[in-house]
Amino acid sequence: MAIIITDECINCGACEPECPNNAIYEGGVEWAMSDGTGVKGDYTLEGDKVVDADAQNAPVDDDLYYIVPDKCTECMGFHEEPQCAAVCPVDCCVPDPDREETEEELLARKERLHL
Repeated sequence: MAIIITDECINCGACEPECPNNAIYEGGVEWAMSDGTGVKGDYTLEGDKVVDADAQNAPVDDDLYYIVPDKCTECMGFHEEPQCAAVCPVDCCVPDPDREETEEELLARKERLHL
């Protein structure tokens, strides 16, 4: 499952540089699939929505740091545990109960993101 940042976030920013997929953004900042990945051209998001990898997308949250679920791999293939959760001083980086994914799905996403 992807990781989410709860509203207990204190906006310290410790998580952002730790993400190997560049899936974490400051609140209010637009995101793109190509940010920090090898993705180019069209990319299919969950739900079969196709986006241009360089297109700027609306922020997931305007006030707090957030994680783009389509870029989160829970650090599979990079680290033994999600690095955002490991460095969070208030333990607000937690598994998203609405996005249960297998290890195979997360590793496949990692391969799609880092060609």
